[in-house]
Amino acid sequence: MLASCALLAQQQTPPPQTQEPPEEDETLIPKKDYPFNPLQAATELKTGDFYFKKGKYKAAAGRFQEATLWNPGLAEAYLRLGEAEEKLRDKKAAHDAYAKFLDLAPQDKRAAEVRNKLAKNP
Repeated sequence: MLASCALLAQQQTPPPQTQEPPEEDETLIPKKDYPFNPLQAATELKTGDFYFKKGKYKAAAGRFQEATLWNPGLAEAYLRLGEAEEKLRDKKAAHDAYAKFLDLAPQDKRAAEVRNKLAKNP
């Protein structure tokens, strides 16, 4: 009786899986097309602010970058991206983001402060 149970248990084990599992998180797959979508850009900006306040600067920078892709004219996203890149100590990326902010919003009330940051780190 025991031998037949052991034989039955061996027969019921499934064969090992040979296929790779599908991508777990489809949001990790890079998007290829970013049509103009100011609502999505605002959502990304808001989510980036949330991560920034939590001290998760890499996640925040990713969201701010997404916001710039959905709305390339959103100066606030470039400013926030520059701040996140500064926290990540990526001076070149911060400089580029700040420069783009100044291109888009040279009369913004924060423009003088950004110019000072750029002057300190050319």
